[in-house]
Order: sequence, then structure tokens, then C-alpha cells
Amino acid sequence: MRILLYRGDGVIEPWAREFAAVMPQVETIAWKEGAALPPCDYAVVWSPTPALLDQLAHVRAIFLMGAGVDALLKLGEALPPVPIVRLGDAGMGVQMAEYVAHAVLRYYRHFDDYEQQARHGVWDPLPLVPKEEFAVGIMGLGKLGLPVVEAMRLFGFPVRGWSRTPKDIPGVECFHGLEGLDPFLRATRVLVCMLPLTPDTSNLLDRHNMGKLQPGAYLINVSRGAILAEPDLMTLIRSGHIAGATLDVFRHEPLPAPHPFWNEPRINITPHISALTVRHDAVLQIADKIAKLESGQPVGDIVDRDLGY
Repeated sequence: MRILLYRGDGVIEPWAREFAAVMPQVETIAWKEGAALPPCDYAVVWSPTPALLDQLAHVRAIFLMGAGVDALLKLGEALPPVPIVRLGDAGMGVQMAEYVAHAVLRYYRHFDDYEQQARHGVWDPLPLVPKEEFAVGIMGLGKLGLPVVEAMRLFGFPVRGWSRTPKDIPGVECFHGLEGLDPFLRATRVLVCMLPLTPDTSNLLDRHNMGKLQPGAYLINVSRGAILAEPDLMTLIRSGHIAGATLDVFRHEPLPAPHPFWNEPRINITPHISALTVRHDAVLQIADKIAKLESGQPVGDIVDRDLGY
């Protein structure tokens, strides 16, 4: 069996070593443009180039090195009609919960304000909003969203959830579909975006929708930058309707130096690190799914191309 490996950043060798340790019977082949490569049975990729399509035409399934699928689906109908399999949790859920919990508590407990006070020698305890008035709304209730839900419940925040289809999660007020979006936003003080990027979610967080959030709301985006209309966020922060934001993802990455986000002190920026792929866990998961495909068993986390995730 041969597995084709490709990453847009070129970091292939650690993945090849991990596959050699987990699947010693398998030959891994790093894709190189223009190189004559033998046909491969499976492909494991991240941020693929269109030049990879000829080689993908021979595989029986395409596996992703992360949870997002939008970069691959951009190749559209040129992709072969084989299963596309994304990673499940693979160690990313707990990281996402850590990141979101830190951002929520940083805002709720005024830690940014206290940092500024300390720099100026000010001692001034600030009042806390009662938690029952500080609802956390989570958009996206999949495998990475559920650990965030549990973390927020652990800290005692009221939790709202919004998804495309109905969900029933104990202790969470769930909303769904376009008809549920308006009441969900109006009931939310901290909005956590964990949605996949699809044609339906592109620019979903615009001035119209973010304007429905409670005054003084806070935004945390850990999904995809193109879901957020960036100029609209700046407008709402400058108006005071949104108090601030923690952003881990952006429309263009790395975030360009002239971008106004860099100079807005109410926006905290991180370089797309909210949930990093744990390579060993990812390879174990991919190996298990390949074994199931080889034996004719069903496999989870197959992408629905029509839905975009």
C-alpha cells in the first residue's frame, strides 16, 4: 500500500516518520510537482494545490491532516469521486476548550483592564456582571464545539448553542437554522464562532447579525476568517456595541502588517493556534480509518460535499 503525503507548507518529513512508526508496512510518498510518482492508494493532504489533482485521481480516499475542509473543497468538481475524510477530534477538542475558556475569562474577569491598571500603578477592583446575565453563545456544535460547551458549563455560564440542524444538548439552550439565528444572537453576550466555512456561512458575521448581539458583547472566532466581515467588526467595536474580540483566524493569513486589527487594542490576535493538529493522534486515527476502509467497514467523519463539511 502507498500513501501520498502533501502539505502546503512543505512540512512532510515528520508525518512520514509518524506513518512509518504506526504503519510500517506502508510506503509513504511525498508529492513533488513534476516528479514521476507511482499510483498511490490513499492521500493524506493539507492545503492542496490544483497541481495535485492528477495524482489524486488514482486514490481510493483522501484524508485531511486537520478538521477544516474548505481548502480542499475549493478544487470543486475536479476532485475525484472518492470519500474525503476529515479528522475527528484527534487532540484538538481540549485545546479549543482551553483557548475559548481563556478568552471568555479574560473578558469576564477584566484581566485586560487589570493589566492596564498594573502598568499605571492603579489598584481598582472592578465589578463583575452576574453570570446569569453573561450568556455564552456557541455557533457550531460538532466534535470541537462540544468540549467548549462543557468547559463553559463547568464555569457556570449560561450556554446557548446554534447549529444548522436541531440539537439536543443537556444544559444548553439550542437554536437552529435561519429562524433560530436572530433569537440566539439577541440572547448572547459572548459569541464563539466554531462554524465550518461554507457558502452559507461566508460573511455570516456581518454588521447586520453582529448588531443583534447584546450591547457590550464580545466575539471569539476560532473557525475561519472568511465567516467574519472584518470591516463590520471594526465599525461595531468603534461604536462601542461590541466591547472587543479575540481572533485566531483571518481572511488572509498571516495577517498583513497594515491590517487595522493590529492597531486596535480591544482586539486580541493569535496566529491560528487555537487547536493545533496533534500529529501522532492524527496518524493513529487515519491508520484506523484506512484499516476500516480496507476491510469494508463504515468510516466516520466523511465530508458531505454538498454541505461543505
